[in-house]
Amino acid sequence: MKIAEIFNSIQGEGKFTGTPSIFIRTSGCNLRCTWCDTPYASWTPRGDNMNVDEILAKVQQDDTKHVVITGGEPMIQQELQELAKQLRRLGKFVTVETAGTVWQEVPIDLASISPKLSNSTPTDREGGKYAKQHEELRLQPQVLRKFASSRKIRSIQWKFVVSSPEDLVEIDDVLKLIGKVNPDDVVLMPEGIEDQQLRQRGKWVVQICKERGFRFGPRLQIWLYGNTPGT
Repeated sequence: MKIAEIFNSIQGEGKFTGTPSIFIRTSGCNLRCTWCDTPYASWTPRGDNMNVDEILAKVQQDDTKHVVITGGEPMIQQELQELAKQLRRLGKFVTVETAGTVWQEVPIDLASISPKLSNSTPTDREGGKYAKQHEELRLQPQVLRKFASSRKIRSIQWKFVVSSPEDLVEIDDVLKLIGKVNPDDVVLMPEGIEDQQLRQRGKWVVQICKERGFRFGPRLQIWLYGNTPGT
C-alpha cells in the first residue's frame, strides 16, 4: 500500500486525545474535502509503496501501544485487513480513521468515523471540478450502518467537522440515518488549521457539546504543532 508517512505523536482527536500513538498515514482518498488538512495524502497523494511486513518493522521500532491507521482513506487500501490483523497480534490497540464511505470487514479496536457534511464539498476549490464527485460520495448511509453493526469493531466514535452552528441540523440528520447512537460516541471538532480560528469556533462548539452530551474534539495536534506533517 502507498504510505505517506509513519510517525510517533499524540492523538489529537476523539476519545483518546493526548494518548501517545504511532500514526500510519495511507496515501490516496476517494473524497476531496475543501478544507482537507492532509492534501499530500488526498489531493496530491505522495509516499512510498510498502508491504505489511515493512510497515510492521517500522512500527516495532518502539513499544508504543496505540496505532492509528489514517489517511487519506485507509478503507480503500486492499492490505488494510491484514495490516490491522497483524498489528493486533502484536498487542497493539488499533484505531482506523475513515470517512465511512467504503466498507471492509476489518478487526478494529476503535473505528473513528468522520462522515463528511456539505461544508466539505469543494465548490470553489480548483474551479469546482471535484464538487460533483465529492457530493455523490461523501455520505453513504448503508456503509455507516455497517460500521455501527460490525461485530469486529470493539468500539466506535463519530467525528464531525463543524464550520457553523447550522451544521448541527445536518449532523442530527446523519445520526438518524445511522440509527441509535450514544451521544458519548459523538465528537464535534471545530474546522480550521490555525490556532485562533480553532479557539473562536471552539467556544460555541463546546457549548453545543455541553447541551447535547457530545464530546468536544480540540484537534490538539494543531494547537501543539500547527498544520505540520509528521505530527
